[in-house]
Amino acid sequence: MGDLAEFQRGLDLPVGDRHDGPFPVVAATAPVGTHHSFKVKGPGVVIGRSGSIGGGQFIESDFWPLNTTLWVKDFKGNDPRFTFYFVTNIDFTGLNAGSSVPTLNRNHIHQIAVRYPADVDEQRAIAGVLGALDDKIEQNRRTAQALERLARAIFRAWFVDFEPVKAKAAGATAFPGMPQPVFDALPTRFVDSAIGPVPDGWEVKAIGDVVTAKGGGTPSTTNSDYWDGGEHCWATPKDMSRLSHPVLLDTERRITDAGVNSISSGILPVGTVLMSSRAPVGYLAIAGVPTAINQGFIAMVCDGPLPPTYVLNWAFTSMDAIKAHASGTTFPEISKKNFRPLPVVQPTDDVIAAYEQTADPLFELITMCVKENEQLAVMHDYLLPKLLSGQVRVPVGAQHAAPLQPLQPLQPLQPPPVSQPTEPLQPQPPGQAVRKIG
Repeated sequence: MGDLAEFQRGLDLPVGDRHDGPFPVVAATAPVGTHHSFKVKGPGVVIGRSGSIGGGQFIESDFWPLNTTLWVKDFKGNDPRFTFYFVTNIDFTGLNAGSSVPTLNRNHIHQIAVRYPADVDEQRAIAGVLGALDDKIEQNRRTAQALERLARAIFRAWFVDFEPVKAKAAGATAFPGMPQPVFDALPTRFVDSAIGPVPDGWEVKAIGDVVTAKGGGTPSTTNSDYWDGGEHCWATPKDMSRLSHPVLLDTERRITDAGVNSISSGILPVGTVLMSSRAPVGYLAIAGVPTAINQGFIAMVCDGPLPPTYVLNWAFTSMDAIKAHASGTTFPEISKKNFRPLPVVQPTDDVIAAYEQTADPLFELITMCVKENEQLAVMHDYLLPKLLSGQVRVPVGAQHAAPLQPLQPLQPLQPPPVSQPTEPLQPQPPGQAVRKIG
C-alpha cells in the first residue's frame, strides 16, 4: 500500500478554535464544519483513523483533516480519485490496533499487500467509470432535493402564509403557479379560527379527523414463523433514518403473512404518510410500497380529503408543534392520543386538487430519482471490486466517455413568490510484497 499512497495523521483543531470559512474540516466519516484556513491542498483522500476506521472521503477542495483521520500525503504519482475508490474497497477492521476505541496505525497500512493497476491512464479510466456513476447519483440527489424544496415552498405559500388569498385581497388578478379558475374562486377576506385568521370558507380541523392515524408493532422475534422467508416490508425508524428523501421504497427486514396478522395495523397502503413517533420524533416519508410498521410510528392513512403530498408537507411545516406535544422521561414520544387533535387547515376542494396536481408530479420525479439512484448504487457496488482487482478491464480513454444523461424533466412549474426562510479487498499481513496489475 505504501507504493500506492503515503498516509499522514490529521491535525488537532478544537471546536473553539474554528472560524467559519471556505475550507471543510474533515472528521473520520464526514466533514464536520468549515475553517478559514487549510492544512492540505485538494484534491485529497481521507480515511477514518480513530473511532471509525477505514471508509473513504474524496475532498475536491483544500481542507483541514482532523486527528481522527489519516490523509494521503503523497499519491506516489497515482490518480487521486482512483486512490479514493481503492481505499474505500479495503476492509481495514483486521488492522484495528485499538483496545477500546478502533484505531488505525498508518505504518501498518503502508505494509499491507495490495494489487492495483500500475498504468495511471488505466487508473483514470477506472475512476472515470465509477465517477460517472457517482456524479449521476449526486445529480439525482440534488434534483430530488430541489423538487422537495419547491413542493414545500408552494405548500407554505398557499397554506401557511396564505399568499394567494392575500394577493387577491390586495387587488392581484392572478398568482404564479396557481390555475386561474382556482385563483378566481379564492376568497378575499379572512375569518378567525383556533389557529388565527384563515381564508373565508377554509376550515381548521383536527388531523385525526382527516386522516386515519395508526400505530404498529413488532412480531415476536423468537417466532420464526413471523420472519423466515418474509415477503412483506416491515418499517422501523432506523429505515427512515437512512432515507435521503421522503419516500420509502424498501425496508431492512421483512415479515411473513403470519407476522403481518400479528400487527393490528396490518399492511398499510402505498401513499401512507409515515412519521417516527419516538427515538426520534419526526422522520417523515410517504410509503412507496405497501408496508407494515413497528411501534415507533404514527402512520397517516390518507383516506380523507387531504392527499399524501399535502399531509406530508403539513407534517414538515408543523413539526415544531408535533414535537411540543411529545412527552417522556427516557426519550420524547408523541402518542396517537396527543397527535390526533393537532390542527390542520383544510382548504376548499378546488384548492386541494390544484395543489395535488402541482405537487404530485414533483413527488413522482423525486421517486424516479430515488429509484434510479438505488439501481446506480447496485451497479457501482458490483463494478467497484471487479474494476479494482482487474477482473474487469476498462479501455484506456473510457474516462472521456459522455456523461450519463439526466432524467427527462416534466414541464417546469413556476413556483409562487415565497418569503425568504460485493466483498471488499482483504488486506494481507504486514510485510508481504506489493503486487501491481499490468
